[in-house]
Amino acid sequence: MSNYRLDYLDQLESESIHIMREVAGQFERPALMFSGGKDSIVLVHLALKAFRPGKFPFPLLHIDTGHNFQEALDYRDKMAADIGEKLIVRNVEDTIKAKHLTEPKGKFASRNALQTYTLLDAIEEFKFDACIGGARRDEEKARAKERIFSIRDEFGQWNPKLQRPELWNIYNGKIDKGENVRVFPISNWTELDIWNYIRRENIALPSIYFAHDREVLEFEGQYVAMSKFIQLEPTDKISVKKVRYRTVGDMTCTAAVESEASVIDDIINEIIATKTSERGETRIDDRVSEAAMEDRKKGGYF
Repeated sequence: MSNYRLDYLDQLESESIHIMREVAGQFERPALMFSGGKDSIVLVHLALKAFRPGKFPFPLLHIDTGHNFQEALDYRDKMAADIGEKLIVRNVEDTIKAKHLTEPKGKFASRNALQTYTLLDAIEEFKFDACIGGARRDEEKARAKERIFSIRDEFGQWNPKLQRPELWNIYNGKIDKGENVRVFPISNWTELDIWNYIRRENIALPSIYFAHDREVLEFEGQYVAMSKFIQLEPTDKISVKKVRYRTVGDMTCTAAVESEASVIDDIINEIIATKTSERGETRIDDRVSEAAMEDRKKGGYF
């Protein structure tokens, strides 16, 4: 008998590739959500392994709030061009104007909740029946509840009590007209797994993930990047700090962490030492309420 064994990263990679191929086999018009963040970059890398030398059986899709970090947007465009895959971008700004939506108010006026409208419009426009995303179960307790194939009803809504069993890695993608599925191939990965895989595969990342000097606003123990989207007050304390980002979302709701980690090994050591999840430490929008993420997901958020 063979003594060949996969290490844990090989096992995670194999599972994710299997899930992507299941999507290609079960759905007619899937899409892969790609923002230029580390998790979606890993998804694209996995898709390259799953489908090359052929083309992807889905386009890349980004719902752009208009509040994204430029480093991530530049990476998004360059990667899509380098691999020769179709990138579809739909802007929340256009949805706000078309639907006469009310912009959020306040110091950190995030458009995160408004992304749902633009995403559902894009699903309707292109008749997507599955959207592949980079959410992981270790990020947040609402995401820990979610299946790998997560069914959404005709209104894009998620019911955590009505989910399908996924025994023996069997995924049921059967849906009725109007429904769609959110698919999470890296559900079983952790933040540390992602970084170990990035190191092993030598995957390039936007510079924002590594320590760099940045002008930040200190707010309730967090460092928020200075931008035109923040409503400054006379008492606000602004300084230049050496920071990096554990996760990249909107500039208005994603905080940085102080860090000297300029290489991947140093980042991995920091992650091993921390006791706080990346969203728990850096995402302002998750602090709105105990069930902030779950409420957004029930309404159609990714």
